[in-house]
Amino acid sequence: MAELKDRLRADMKVAMKAHDQQRLGTIRMALAAIANAEVEGTAHALTTDEEQQLIAKEVRQRRDSAETYAQGGRQDLVEKESAEAEILQAYLPRPLTAEEVQALIDAEFAAIAAETGTAPTMKQMGAIMKAVNARIAGRFDGGAVAGLVKSRLTKQ
Repeated sequence: MAELKDRLRADMKVAMKAHDQQRLGTIRMALAAIANAEVEGTAHALTTDEEQQLIAKEVRQRRDSAETYAQGGRQDLVEKESAEAEILQAYLPRPLTAEEVQALIDAEFAAIAAETGTAPTMKQMGAIMKAVNARIAGRFDGGAVAGLVKSRLTKQ
């Protein structure tokens, strides 16, 4: 269940031995975030999916910070945040391409059309989004998925 956490711990030991301070600090931060989530609310061990969602959140935060620092002209911090995001990205499953997501959307549209006998409408956008988001499991931006679904619905 905690295979990601175990992998992070093993990589932390490797980073310690290699004296890779940036990787070590990033991995420690990820492990701390997981530990905090485990004791938050009702204490429980996180599932692999929950751990991946947490790491994905950390990656998004790093990228958002890098963007903010770039706007503020702080290139040193942009590089630091971007490097941390790349280190954490290695612990996530391969992101889906736009074509793969579009294929999932097309499949869901076909399933709803087969079920109802008519083409999906805006009223069914929530059901489509729920089904597609369950299948992409954080491997693609949810906002972009919503845009793709909405544009597909308005084309019809």
